[in-house]
Amino acid sequence: MGSPFLLVSVVSLIVGFFLPSAQANAPAPAPASDGTSIDQGIAYILMLVALVLTYLIHPMDASSPYKLF
Repeated sequence: MGSPFLLVSVVSLIVGFFLPSAQANAPAPAPASDGTSIDQGIAYILMLVALVLTYLIHPMDASSPYKLF
């Protein structure tokens, strides 16, 4: 082990293999849901519907003979 690069690489491999396994023993807690994710999903769907309707109605306004603005 004459080169410092070899020493650093061996030490980093040892730390990389054994250090994460020492902390991986605790199980993750179960996710708790109070219904806010469902509300947020409904809000995203409604916003998408509003966006699609806006783009569908907007070309009809441009082609009408009555220009309000």
